[in-house]
Amino acid sequence: MKILKLLVAASVFGLSAMTVSAHADGLVGVLMPTKTSQRWINDGDAVKSQLEAKGYTVDLQYAQDDIPNQLAQLENEITKGPKALIIASIDGTTMADALQKAADAGVVVVAYDRLIKKTPNVDYYTTFDNFGVGVLQANSLVKGLKERFPDTKPWNVELFGGSPDDNNAFFFYNGAMSVLQPLIDNGTIKIKSGQMGMDKVGTLRWLAATAQARMDNLLSANYSDGSRVDGVLAPYDGLSRGIIASLRAVGYGTGDQAWPIVTGQDAENASVKAIIAGEQYSTVFKDTRELAKATVELVDKVLSGGKPDGLDTKTYNNEVKVVPSILLTPHDVDKSNYKEMLIDSGYIKEADLK
Repeated sequence: MKILKLLVAASVFGLSAMTVSAHADGLVGVLMPTKTSQRWINDGDAVKSQLEAKGYTVDLQYAQDDIPNQLAQLENEITKGPKALIIASIDGTTMADALQKAADAGVVVVAYDRLIKKTPNVDYYTTFDNFGVGVLQANSLVKGLKERFPDTKPWNVELFGGSPDDNNAFFFYNGAMSVLQPLIDNGTIKIKSGQMGMDKVGTLRWLAATAQARMDNLLSANYSDGSRVDGVLAPYDGLSRGIIASLRAVGYGTGDQAWPIVTGQDAENASVKAIIAGEQYSTVFKDTRELAKATVELVDKVLSGGKPDGLDTKTYNNEVKVVPSILLTPHDVDKSNYKEMLIDSGYIKEADLK
């Protein structure tokens, strides 16, 4: 009887151990850059919930835009033995050594919306058509300029870029300039400050305060002669709000001083409110639920032994190899369609815009 009890106990213990082991084998590490942006909170939540719905165990980490912190999180994650890592990097050039360890351990690595560069150990990249994002922003800028300032030529425009350590920032800028450069060349648009190129217009870490300070300097150095800014190309809603704060401080949006056309990206609640109020003209909506869904389905298929379909194998070279990519479609949103695109789709609750 004692032997039987021991065997039963051993059997139960073994079953428990097998359950834990199977659970651990389904671990997926998810590394997001920061919680200071609503967008990344949405991404993290969506990826985690969708992975868990498929039965995976998820370890979600935020690095608060601290590169050493994210590298430490990555190193620590690898020691836990995940089957896959989903990484939205802060600086996509700093992860080569850690990702070699991941490759040696057979971990599937997916770069999430930000390309990880200078390493062969990135298996897939999931993102939106980022060149297309820039095209949408520039087209919206021109559309707004025609609507608001039809009798003004040339239009005075200032350019802002994203963080130079984020590969996407260059795609956004280049996409926008594919539309704007011909208008600059023919005199329709004037960059009054003369500041062009990512080396001059980039905004490190995508910080609103940095954008606001630069806009302050642009205004004092180039517009104290009584001329006005007609438009600002801003690649992200956080920067847009910093730029708007600077414009507000010198009287834009009051009296007969109309707001310039200011673009954005990510459809953050605060910027959608600004669009409704007429302060920001537009934003680019990238449905993070769809990006999360595409990423989770990719990971699940690969971990199940399948081969993903419909991958782009030409666009994204990380300086070591072309990374097979899933590219989703972004959408332009302004005052005319925000309800349809954001509220009716369930992305934002109408009560959150009050």
